[in-house]
Amino acid sequence: MKQLVKKIKINTSITLITGLHIGGNSESVEIGGIDNPVVKLASKDNTPYIPGSSLKGKMRCLLEQAAGAPQVGLDAKVNNLFGITENKVTKTGNQPSKIIVRDAMLAEDSKKMLLACDSLDMPYTENKFENVIDRVKGVAEHPRQTERVPAGAIFNAEFIINVWDDDKEEELMALFMKGIHLLENDYLGGSGSRGYGQIRFGEFVKTELSEVNNWKA
Repeated sequence: MKQLVKKIKINTSITLITGLHIGGNSESVEIGGIDNPVVKLASKDNTPYIPGSSLKGKMRCLLEQAAGAPQVGLDAKVNNLFGITENKVTKTGNQPSKIIVRDAMLAEDSKKMLLACDSLDMPYTENKFENVIDRVKGVAEHPRQTERVPAGAIFNAEFIINVWDDDKEEELMALFMKGIHLLENDYLGGSGSRGYGQIRFGEFVKTELSEVNNWKA
């Protein structure tokens, strides 16, 4: 790996099939407030978003599971795309990530739709009560409120794949798409086993940014 020869930009959308909870900061909870808020932009309107780290981390985890790797860093193909820090087990040095995953921002149409929805508990989001069931008494205990971005919301996603001189582009793209399909058949964020976080990707628009060494500084 000596020379970067191409950057591939991939744009798509992420539609929430079920409510999504990716946790934000909750240092204190007011009486009647939300126990588990979602992550939001530090802006005036506090718009929810999907962190690129959540997308990238889940895709990597699923690809390693599919490859049968018992822990992070033990699959060479996944390491090649997602990078790896120095690993004493495999005796590999640092490998930079060849994939960049942008934060996915809430689409403008979804912003308008959610703000106009009078059945939501807060701007952009809904509250869902969760309980622990006492199986002996048969009663619900310890109720808590979890904030979710509701089903139907759409986010704009962008990925960049860096292709180096010793890479096979088709192998990088095939691994990327496998990660996408695995994620669609799993879940994103928390509480996936309880129905949260089912997503669907939209059409993939691929743009090749070639001749990177001819770009002016």
